[in-house]
Amino acid sequence: MIRTHRPAAGVCALLAALAAGIAFPGHAVADETEQAAPKVELVLDVSGSMRTADIDGGTRMAAAKQAFNEVLDATPEGVQLGIRTLGANYRGNDRKEGCKDTAQLYPVGTLDRTEAKTAVATLSPTGWTPIGPALLKAADDLQGGAGTRRIVLISDGEDTCQPLDPCEVAREIAAKGVGLTIDTLGLVPDAKTRDQLSCIADATGGTYTSVQHKEELTDRVGQLVDRAADPVVTPVATEGTDQCSSAPALKSGLYTDREEFGRQRWYKVDVEPGKELRASVSVAADRAVNPDYGVLLRAVTVHGREIVRGEASGTGRTDVISTGLRYPKAESDDEGTTPETVCLQVTNSFSATAGVKTSPGLPVELTVDVVDGPSKASDVASFGLGRGWWLLGALVLTGFLAGLVWGWVSRWRVAVWRTN
Repeated sequence: MIRTHRPAAGVCALLAALAAGIAFPGHAVADETEQAAPKVELVLDVSGSMRTADIDGGTRMAAAKQAFNEVLDATPEGVQLGIRTLGANYRGNDRKEGCKDTAQLYPVGTLDRTEAKTAVATLSPTGWTPIGPALLKAADDLQGGAGTRRIVLISDGEDTCQPLDPCEVAREIAAKGVGLTIDTLGLVPDAKTRDQLSCIADATGGTYTSVQHKEELTDRVGQLVDRAADPVVTPVATEGTDQCSSAPALKSGLYTDREEFGRQRWYKVDVEPGKELRASVSVAADRAVNPDYGVLLRAVTVHGREIVRGEASGTGRTDVISTGLRYPKAESDDEGTTPETVCLQVTNSFSATAGVKTSPGLPVELTVDVVDGPSKASDVASFGLGRGWWLLGALVLTGFLAGLVWGWVSRWRVAVWRTN
């Protein structure tokens, strides 16, 4: 069984798909279609604090430059990449002017590695930290086209241009439904910086990473740029039922649905011998709900016997709750064995607050994947413990032997005491 608590990744796409009323047959599969060129903009904080020398003996600016050069060398072909700075040009003390200090160092487009590296080499830590204005400009830089769009923000401090809250800016970008993700990296961050950068990332379904070393910065920025080149899977709308017998048959893919408060939905998946079913579900609270809720994902046979389950609970601190499960079906010696139909049941325990509409239901995102099973499929699901049953057995045996030894030692000590 796998339990996960994910950030709001994928929820924006989920809500957009549901809002658009996409209607496909329940048996459709989420296809990977030809995608437009992905766009990425690296947004770098070049404020005065980047002079601080606390990353592997060098300055934060030096670490960022090294990371950028290595990432530029490794950027996949076909990714349109640009670089924007904040706090790189204005050296004065006028806050109004300092909060305008964001500029595009290298335009988003086909990458000329030499030209981009030359531009990075000119950077010198200078002024303020206008994160909010830089994000707004970066979103404009990535307009146009139908490919994935990603902003990678690297900063070592909080925004200095309040009341334009960068977290609110990120929420506004997400609310436009433009499919833009913001990932953030904090260079040796303090608690306030970490909270702000985490909020920015969460607002668009992105990720936050704390960075302490040069290698970490290079690896993480490279991963995020590579991720932009990954094919985008479009969720397929389906409609679960209130019982397994009439549930839609799903194949590997990404699906969306709506589920009423405190209700359940059923889906079916065929699993052949030697294959493994991997399923995960996320339920999003897209309106005000009461705290203390949960989601349950069960795999059961067509006769109602539970095979394995995944469950997760929340207390109102996140608006998305997720869980998953794995079910490997053992190989069969019989030729022509038919696939097993596995019923997936999704149940939630959300409840709406007073005055909140309960219709339509909550957004549900269901991922189904049927892959080659492990070499010993029966091990994974034994007793519902996965391969952990080996450890449990070893602990039971160890406890038994320890009890025997302790009993023998105790009897020996008593015998010696009586003799003396």
